[in-house]
Amino acid sequence: MASRQAPMVHQYKISLRDISSAIWRRIQVPESYTFWDLHVAIQDSMGWLDYHLHAFRFPEADGKRAIEIGIPDEESNHPILPGWEVSIADYFIRPGVVALYEYDFGDGWEHEIVLEGVLLSEPKQKYPRCIAGERACPPEDCGGVPGYEHLLEVLRQPKHPEHAESVDWLKGHAKSYQPFNPEHFDAHGVRFSNPKKRWAKAFAERGDR
Repeated sequence: MASRQAPMVHQYKISLRDISSAIWRRIQVPESYTFWDLHVAIQDSMGWLDYHLHAFRFPEADGKRAIEIGIPDEESNHPILPGWEVSIADYFIRPGVVALYEYDFGDGWEHEIVLEGVLLSEPKQKYPRCIAGERACPPEDCGGVPGYEHLLEVLRQPKHPEHAESVDWLKGHAKSYQPFNPEHFDAHGVRFSNPKKRWAKAFAERGDR
């Protein structure tokens, strides 16, 4: 009797772009994941709170258009494939494939997603999992890269005229950000949400299942 092959997992490195001090994560997810599932894993490993829209983008062969995967929008000028219907294995077809993941189109947080490898899953290991990373995720709604760089500068200077206001903003914005340590990240502390439950909650709130 032939033995069953262990399920495969994808290993990704996720790097926040255009940031002066590298913020990155390395995660492993089931190869059977959809792009919605991967979105949730990225949110949880990075430390985002999934308050805003997102999109994955792959360049087309002609270099002029991009394949976009996320949440379809009738007002968009280009088609967006629904992430929950598209398998990551359909686009991340080999190690080295790179995609852009943008979160919060207002602040414009862009992440480079690189498929580092396709591996056999380990017995009794739960997936997804985060195996490495550096530095804390920026706070939500802080103004993108320029706003975050400015916030760090203010926090480093207790006598800065905006220091007290910035600390109060962090306290009121989300308790998880206070005290905010931009250098801290614990891969073992990452907890992953159930992507199906996240989808049900998100679309119940949107009212457009």
